[in-house]
Amino acid sequence: QGVLLTGLGTFAVLQEQFHVEEEVYVVRRPVFQVDMDESYLQELSYPTVVLPGDARIKPLNYKWLSRATSLPRRVVEDCVRETILLYSSHLKNRQHLSFVFKDIGVLTCKDDVLCMRFYLDCVTGLESKASHIALLRT
Repeated sequence: QGVLLTGLGTFAVLQEQFHVEEEVYVVRRPVFQVDMDESYLQELSYPTVVLPGDARIKPLNYKWLSRATSLPRRVVEDCVRETILLYSSHLKNRQHLSFVFKDIGVLTCKDDVLCMRFYLDCVTGLESKASHIALLRT
């Protein structure tokens, strides 16, 4: 299950099995797969995340965002698109700003590495039984 932000990347939840001593844990953890134009990512490295082929990825729900913000859908779409373009152009110009996603985490660029850092509450909210393993893997 995931959400595509066109021009930026995909947020998804992966389910993985981990063997700890003699126990097997199935852990759900958040991931971010960068999907930006290569011209914006010049000289930057970023973790490679491979989403399973059967992952259900949906585009950002602008209709829901429009209702939640009481703004016209077109305004919401333009705002999201322009925000992603602005962030991308800052990366291209080597201005490494943080991009905050409320209740999810922060997309940061430090030492030429673009990385999504998920908030503790985001990770532990997905996984109650093996949250310590999910935190280590995220």
